[in-house]
Amino acid sequence: MTVSQTEIENNEQRRILTILLCINAIMFFVEITFGILSDSASLIADSVDMLADAIVYGIGLYAVGRSALSKINAAQFSGIFQVVLGLSILFDVIRRLLWGSDPESFIIILVGLVALLANILCLILISKYRKGEIHMRASWIFSKNDVLANIGVIGAGGLVYIFDSRYPDLIIGVLISFFVIRGGLQIIKDVRSERLSLKEN
Repeated sequence: MTVSQTEIENNEQRRILTILLCINAIMFFVEITFGILSDSASLIADSVDMLADAIVYGIGLYAVGRSALSKINAAQFSGIFQVVLGLSILFDVIRRLLWGSDPESFIIILVGLVALLANILCLILISKYRKGEIHMRASWIFSKNDVLANIGVIGAGGLVYIFDSRYPDLIIGVLISFFVIRGGLQIIKDVRSERLSLKEN
């Protein structure tokens, strides 16, 4: 029995998304654990970002091989969910600003480096799909944003050490929340364009 090209592509997408989901799920637990231990807003923000991505990849996995409308709906849910998580990150940073925090720079830098390596691997794996179907483009956007967020976390750890201040950690936490929200809004905008295109066809 001959396997069609479409089925081969679907299986490849499933394989990639499964790997990405596993990496992000593991890194969520690593970052949330050390984020709490180090009292770091930026690490906790990045861990929530990892959780959001793991869920996005899971939704993308569900969408593989389904109809164009199913893929659009999956991407829309991903975008909305990303915005909600971005707002939750912002809330946590504001809470820390008001109630205080004492971030540990060494842990932030070390865990940030591990997360950066994990996300670079994710970006390499998903790069071939950056102009593909909408559910895969969503995955590309989130992976790209993650690398930028990780660089910010590492920078925050360095600045916390240099200035002996918690504010760089809080500032990066806010920036990560904006990255997450912007990524979600970008997907929602993309979804609208896809819906219009689908209706026209």
